[in-house]
Amino acid sequence: MDRSENSLEDAVALLRSMIREACVNTGAADSGQEIRSVRVLQRYLDDAVRAGALDLQVFESAPGRASLIARVRGTDPDAPALGLLGHLDVVPADPDGWQRDPFGGELVDGEIWGRGAVDMLYLTASFAVILREVALAPERPRGDLVLLAVADEEAGGEYGVKWLLREHASAVRVTELLSESGGQRMGAHVAVGVAEKGSASRRLTLSGVPGHASIPYGATSAAYGIGEVLHRLREVAPAIQLGPLWSAFVGARVADPDLAERLLDPVRLDAALPELGRIAGYAHAVSRVTISPTVLRAGDAHNVIPAVGTIDLDIRTLPGTSDADVDELLRTMLGDLADRVEISPLRGWAATGSSTEEPLYGALERAIREVSGAPVVPIAAAGGSDARHFRELGIPSYGFGLLGPEWSYERYRDGVHGHDERIDVESIGLALGALRRIVAERVGARPAAG
Repeated sequence: MDRSENSLEDAVALLRSMIREACVNTGAADSGQEIRSVRVLQRYLDDAVRAGALDLQVFESAPGRASLIARVRGTDPDAPALGLLGHLDVVPADPDGWQRDPFGGELVDGEIWGRGAVDMLYLTASFAVILREVALAPERPRGDLVLLAVADEEAGGEYGVKWLLREHASAVRVTELLSESGGQRMGAHVAVGVAEKGSASRRLTLSGVPGHASIPYGATSAAYGIGEVLHRLREVAPAIQLGPLWSAFVGARVADPDLAERLLDPVRLDAALPELGRIAGYAHAVSRVTISPTVLRAGDAHNVIPAVGTIDLDIRTLPGTSDADVDELLRTMLGDLADRVEISPLRGWAATGSSTEEPLYGALERAIREVSGAPVVPIAAAGGSDARHFRELGIPSYGFGLLGPEWSYERYRDGVHGHDERIDVESIGLALGALRRIVAERVGARPAAG
């Protein structure tokens, strides 16, 4: 058995182990408990640490909220320091909706089942495997290779990357980065994530006149105000804004020239969206600011007419959209209701992106084409990831992956946070092959045999 086959076996075993650790992040401070998967990685990397080939540190932002940073030091301090950023936490799973135990890590017919298999434990495992390969190679690499296996990505990174960058910046030092949100097939192309939408969540607060629910005359329920605002939000849509990645997406995904022409026209785009099938949701999201009411509150007791109501809005923004732009957009949509509604910011961040002219992007292109024979297409993610924190620091960061030919964007989205999440062994092997080539090119590490 050659070294690459051993590496694939290792990646599969690591993935199954981390699924079984069930590091479920509900958003509560004491959830996640990523220390369990950190211990899995520590055991796997122990021989490289004992050989002096790897510097490994574990950081706890709170009890059990652990992240692991492992660095293979290069010989040239001026060479790139490539970061491999993978998170250890997963979202909850309802066992009643699954065909198999979501935390069983079962290997069935060439697929590993379990929560986090796609998002993103298969990549975290692959990153660890390639790091160990480089650490134990006969020659040191020219540049640093750094595994960042972190807590709390699913809840915003307060106990993970954000805390590490604030409290242990020197340990996290990289000059370029690979993380999640890539590898899906867009037609004949493989997607590489180069950008992410921003978040500008808001809370709308409305006032009413309270009273006893048995005598409603003279009172005004804040619940009615919520209904009026929801109607306005539903009827008025933000303007379409087609950024520089839109035409690349259409060119890669849409074969029909007539449909492609309509999708490139902001006036005709929305009428054409239904013809895209299940990828229409993604196309809609990345072509405009989106506003989604998510949490409604009014009243505490069934016999009291509520005086205050609130609506929480998940708002995802495009590059160049400021907080002032968001507030003005909401006031415009509210119209004559605007004076009766208080707009308050919730958490948020700006949209981020990395240039396709960076050397790391070129290495991604070449590696993916060599392994799969497919060209790449740069895409923007509708959601967020930990990579944005590095882009905000000016560090080129890309969503990596290389999934099998049957892994359309739709299949990928079905797996992320969905029932019956699973990944096939073939895709893990493809990702390892591409990653090995990228690492060899960027930090001068000798690839494994085979």
